[in-house]
Amino acid sequence: MREFLMAFFMLISSFFGDFVVQLERLPENKYNSNIVFESITAAENEISSNEKQRCREWFDKNLRLTQGADKLPYDFKFDGKSVNKNIGQWDIDVSAESETDAVYKGGKTSYITLTHKVSSLKAVVEATIYEDKATCEWTVYISNDGETNSPVISDFYAAKTAVEAENAQLYYSKGSYDEPYDFALMQKKLSFIPAKFTSYDGRSTDNYLSYFNISGENGGAVFGIGWTGLWQADISQNGKNAQIKAKQEKFKAYLLPGEEVRSPLVSLSFYDGSNPLKGFNTFRNWVSNCVYPDNIPDTMTMLEFSGPMHTQTASELFAAADGFGEETYSKVDYFWMDAGWYKYNEGWHDSVGSWVPNPTRFPNGIGEVSDYASTKGCGLVLWFEPERVCRDSLFHKKGAENKNWLIEFEDDDNLMWNLAEDEATDYLSDYISDFLKDNRISIYRQDFNFSPDVFWNQADELYYNGRKGITENHYVTNLYRYLDSLCENVEGLIIDNCASGGRRLDLEMARRSVPVWRSDYNCNPHEDILEATQAQTYGLSFWLPLSGTVFYSESEYAARSSIMPLGLETFGTVHGKHYGEYINQRSMMNEYYYPLSSGGYFSDRMLAMQYSSYDASRGMALVYKRADVKDSEYTVKLNGLVSDAVYSVYDYDSPENVFEMTGEELMSNGIKLTLPEGEKAFIIMFSEK
Repeated sequence: MREFLMAFFMLISSFFGDFVVQLERLPENKYNSNIVFESITAAENEISSNEKQRCREWFDKNLRLTQGADKLPYDFKFDGKSVNKNIGQWDIDVSAESETDAVYKGGKTSYITLTHKVSSLKAVVEATIYEDKATCEWTVYISNDGETNSPVISDFYAAKTAVEAENAQLYYSKGSYDEPYDFALMQKKLSFIPAKFTSYDGRSTDNYLSYFNISGENGGAVFGIGWTGLWQADISQNGKNAQIKAKQEKFKAYLLPGEEVRSPLVSLSFYDGSNPLKGFNTFRNWVSNCVYPDNIPDTMTMLEFSGPMHTQTASELFAAADGFGEETYSKVDYFWMDAGWYKYNEGWHDSVGSWVPNPTRFPNGIGEVSDYASTKGCGLVLWFEPERVCRDSLFHKKGAENKNWLIEFEDDDNLMWNLAEDEATDYLSDYISDFLKDNRISIYRQDFNFSPDVFWNQADELYYNGRKGITENHYVTNLYRYLDSLCENVEGLIIDNCASGGRRLDLEMARRSVPVWRSDYNCNPHEDILEATQAQTYGLSFWLPLSGTVFYSESEYAARSSIMPLGLETFGTVHGKHYGEYINQRSMMNEYYYPLSSGGYFSDRMLAMQYSSYDASRGMALVYKRADVKDSEYTVKLNGLVSDAVYSVYDYDSPENVFEMTGEELMSNGIKLTLPEGEKAFIIMFSEK
């Protein structure tokens, strides 16, 4: 059963490894902790008026400075002097608060302007409060409005502040690095010694996810970072408070006249009580309703049409696709065209940067594929990797004609398209926007298969007079501008965020995109691939509601292991018995989440998780009995329900056997399942009567 996608896996995996530097593999038991959460009722899980007030009071005091500017929740040094230690040297103006939704969905935005009294330096803080979600966020922008270079800016902290969280536990997660335990949740008791976290080599979430749940005895906060580069976070305990610091990891630079730099975006979601599940769900609620783009549906299903090693012409691909009937296409939203649709040399990877359809394979362009997909009721997903440029490609030749548009590192065959240059960003934006419009592309799939840090460092030295971190800062800022421009220019465009699978899952990317392919561990037919897929859904669901990978449908257990909102069907599996069966279950995964049993990816442990509507009126539990589990029974206790409500409950496999239990009974006593030999995935459905 585990080899049924071998061909598909080998096509992808034969290349991705060439461009990824591996982290030292940590011991498996590092991600082997069985973190247990207490029960929480639906009423306790609601965002309360007190939590909204806590957020408002913190926001007004620290960001809108209603009690004066004694201490700012951010900081930077200007000519070696901390702003926070020299506030008297700055004039501070706080704008009126905007109407809700004026800048960000569900938010009211203020601008706090700090103007240096002597120099021409200015800092503007864009701060937004989402009162209904008990969440706030902010970003700091520093500009030189003078006619000469500014003094050096250093120690540029987006966050340098504290939140109430006494005797706190810190919950955080591994990032995505092609491991079975990608996104595994970890736990650490805070102390006065800071817990330090960083990204790795320039992709924001390949080391750790950029989200942290600080759970105190009487309340806490979830801290999020939006920076698609190298970030650093330090979190420690200081009496009744948790101290938080976050910044671009490396930055020390003067600013040219008219130049502006920015900090990472940071967010805080406040919650009461000692149950960290409240924090996770408050954060998820905010992400779903205020961060994700408006046009992202609850589910997306994609059908592999052309992969990295395919050589068929358009007419041959159409003929193959015609072999699937109307029933197949009724369960598919998009055709998926991965790498290799352009003219290449020996493989898809060696001519990236030539964004022109292969004339032999696609003589009428990619628009013909979009039009064909439309006849099947589908849109088209098209793969790009615009930040990497191969030698002798179209963009290599164009970049070489313009100063600083390309960054070269040693003898690497890959060059970087330098988004730190505004004109290079504008050219790329215009070219790709026109291509997407002309070819009627529905989903722009952006990949990123190499580590940018060494290229940024090189450009700092060669192009920008050794100003440390300036390339990264402008590059990341223009990456957002580039993605925003695509969506502004291409009506209805959706962005699929892939960076070797889930290595750019920070908040700023979540504001613009979703990860249809969250981990490259799914590129290979590992023996534990189904258990790893279950575990990755379990782990990433703490933070981000929408994610996906390949759908496995050859067996019931395989299909139920890959229940997730987003994903890819391959030509090799669309005839599987369970193809397209679980769309209703997938659509339930965007609201509240409850981990029930954390068996990791190990075959001798149970794993179970639950998804519920915000009002707890309906939901499901996914329960996985792995092959080597020896128990004959398992009791699944649900969570987050209305205690005195009566629920109708049934096993998906026996919908005729409906029984009734109160929310309290389901949470306290649970449902006893009889476990068969071998693998079995249960789906428990429930709804309030």
